[in-house]
Amino acid sequence: MAGLVGNLLILFFVFQNICLGFRSSLSVFKRYKETTRLLSNECPGSDRPVISVGLSDFALDIRMRGVTPKQSDTYLCMSVPLPVDDEAYVVDFKPHASMDTVHHMLLFGCNEPSSTENYWDCDKGTCKDKSNILYAWARNAPPTRLPKGVGFRVGGETGGRYFVLQVHYGDISAFRDKHKDCSGVTLHLTHQKQPLIAGMYLMMSVNTVIPPGEKVVDADIACHYKRFPMHLFAYRVHTHRLGKVVSGYRVRNGQWTLIGRQSPQLPQAFYPVEHPVDVSYDDILAARCVFSGEGRTTETHIGGTANDEMCNFYIMYYMEAKHAVSYMTCTQNMNPEMFRNIPQEANIPIPVKSDMLKMMHGHHEETKDTDKSSLLQQAKKEEGEILDQDFHIEEAVEWPGLDLKLGQVSGLALDPENNLVIFHRGDHVWDENSFDSKFVYQQRGLGPIEQNTIIVLNPSNAKLLNSVGKSLFYLPHGLSIDKNGNYWATDVALHQVFKLGANNKEPLLILGVALQPGSDKNHFCQPTDVAVDPITGSIYVSDGYCNSRIIQFSPNGLYMMQWGEGTETSLGRARPGQFRIPHSLALIPDFSQLCVADRENGRIQCFRLETGEFIREIKHKSFGRELFAVSYAPGGLLFAVNGMPYPGEAEPVQGFVMNFSTGEIIDTFIPVRKSFEMPHDVVASADKTVFVGDVHARAVWKFASTEKSERIVEARLKNNPESTESLKKQEKQHLVQQTRTGVSFVLITTLLIIPVVVLLAILVFIRWRKTTVYGADGEHKLDSSSGRILGRLRGKGSGGLNLGNFFASHKGYSRKGFDRLSTEGSDQEKDEDDGTDSEEECSAPPPPSAPSSS
Repeated sequence: MAGLVGNLLILFFVFQNICLGFRSSLSVFKRYKETTRLLSNECPGSDRPVISVGLSDFALDIRMRGVTPKQSDTYLCMSVPLPVDDEAYVVDFKPHASMDTVHHMLLFGCNEPSSTENYWDCDKGTCKDKSNILYAWARNAPPTRLPKGVGFRVGGETGGRYFVLQVHYGDISAFRDKHKDCSGVTLHLTHQKQPLIAGMYLMMSVNTVIPPGEKVVDADIACHYKRFPMHLFAYRVHTHRLGKVVSGYRVRNGQWTLIGRQSPQLPQAFYPVEHPVDVSYDDILAARCVFSGEGRTTETHIGGTANDEMCNFYIMYYMEAKHAVSYMTCTQNMNPEMFRNIPQEANIPIPVKSDMLKMMHGHHEETKDTDKSSLLQQAKKEEGEILDQDFHIEEAVEWPGLDLKLGQVSGLALDPENNLVIFHRGDHVWDENSFDSKFVYQQRGLGPIEQNTIIVLNPSNAKLLNSVGKSLFYLPHGLSIDKNGNYWATDVALHQVFKLGANNKEPLLILGVALQPGSDKNHFCQPTDVAVDPITGSIYVSDGYCNSRIIQFSPNGLYMMQWGEGTETSLGRARPGQFRIPHSLALIPDFSQLCVADRENGRIQCFRLETGEFIREIKHKSFGRELFAVSYAPGGLLFAVNGMPYPGEAEPVQGFVMNFSTGEIIDTFIPVRKSFEMPHDVVASADKTVFVGDVHARAVWKFASTEKSERIVEARLKNNPESTESLKKQEKQHLVQQTRTGVSFVLITTLLIIPVVVLLAILVFIRWRKTTVYGADGEHKLDSSSGRILGRLRGKGSGGLNLGNFFASHKGYSRKGFDRLSTEGSDQEKDEDDGTDSEEECSAPPPPSAPSSS
């Protein structure tokens, strides 16, 4: 018996050493999790700051730990260690903050934070060693994405091992209720080696003085560049309330090339550099901030408080990995005389409407309670962005709106309350008999549509909320809604554009001449869509099927300018600014751009709002020959739908999700119920809910991100236990997917329990044999029995314990399982017939299988 106990102890310790010997990235995550147990549970993500995002990627949540600043202009810092030992790359940033409480945030990388406290006053410093700025946020800026193949290098031998978050709380009036703040940023990191290394170049004025009442004050910065070539891909401007415009340039041989120009009173995001700019040895980098001291009674200096000013121009760049430098600064003006030649645009403030200014400034001495709610709503609207690699949308199959009885659905829009507004043609149709060769409508005898052509639905349950537009339209086409809730609609039969109040029967404004096509300043020819600038109120009309232009009108309907021309098909590929049916418009106020779905050229063209200047084209083979509609969602995503493929072509009709900054397709989507026939319009909300209207199917589909769909399913199952089997199946599939992609703590727990289970099984077996078979003489005979069992464990001709041979005899065994534990969820899976090869080898039961995917 003593020999048996000794062998069992040996077995136990061998198992324990094997389990403790597992070394993988999972052990690092586990170690990191232990360091966060003392964090405030009031902050989301504090209990799970590291989330696996596939084989080599993970997300790291960096949040303030439930702080309540005691006075205005408080700077608080906190640090988070890099949760892996080896080299990693930051490839995405997702901010979690509202300008209602936070003036700005900076994220630094370094090796030794200034403090080991949960958080500290930044007056103590951020880092003891050299720190690099990785990210900056202010004024409800949307997320920042890096180009493919580009990342900030962290960890390893050369990268920083800590992240330090600095949060500036400007005016603390928002903390009157003593709530705790959890502002911060989520990083997406990858272990995949990036060929191009990102860095930050900060241009900053340190000695500017703004005299009181002075109308225009310039702050200029310029430095020679003396390193290996770098390629610029994003920029960000930063001032406080007196800044009017900030511009940055590369100067080479006297030529000024714009890097970026923006109003610092708009969201202080990293905006994409519109045209590629490279910087070589001995180029000059120059920047100018334009301030106004009007309204001030004392001098304003550069400083860290809300009443001081700053003049910062941040540049994100990338370099080849072997030459990469992660952080550079410029704080001088090497040649003041050169600024005599700065382009005039650098001196022209970018207009921002007064209500936009009131909404955007980060301090509250004039803020009322009603303003506060709108600020929070705006922050919530612009905050929700997830990593491109995770983003996926699917049809909301339980949405009843698909079953509505509609005419041809031509336009969709969302009103300020986020209700869905549908523009349809009732009992009228557009067919080959509708127009003659001169585009004159031929079915006027039918009269206007007698049904309400504009219907308003609750986006959650498709309940009818309102309907208007009876006896106004002949052939509806495009629809948009301005920030005040007014409807802007086009009618291709009337060749007109209408502005309608949500509850008005008569139009508030009509552009164009009824039933008269034309191409001058007062006529349209089958206009397709309208967009209204929420900042300036300017009106943009795409005109249309028989004209190829974009026309800009003033807010009260006065003609201002136009651009565009027809495509010369004989020349092959269409040039910038040429159109073959400008069919749909998407206005992006954050970037001052207007994007056009150039339908028959199968592309998206984007233009500068102020000038109509061509910026870029987005075109993919998967678009096919036709691209019908485009929509922008706050946070940096473009949505589009294409047309049916031509005979012999393979590109399917589908929806597209694109990264606005890069134009890259990050997802496609199709409906589950019915099929797209001719999807004619698409609209997306801030929470990434997408609606698609089909003119031939006479239907509207709703799509939602998979993350949101999961929450909807969970809510339904809680509220309705008799929910349909299809919903349960969706939830189950999502859970399986989540299990496969997450870091499996269940697997580790199972493996740690196995030795105990084995021991208990053997002891129970021995006890059973002793009491039921051998009786009082069982102890003597038990030694023989146990010898047979342990003989199997020792292996043939071996006098020692051979666990390898024992487990190798089991069907599912792989020696790699004991050399290195994989963190992939798929390692939990097993074949359906997994088990032992014989009835004799059943003393160690197999680990439980993963949940079924059915």
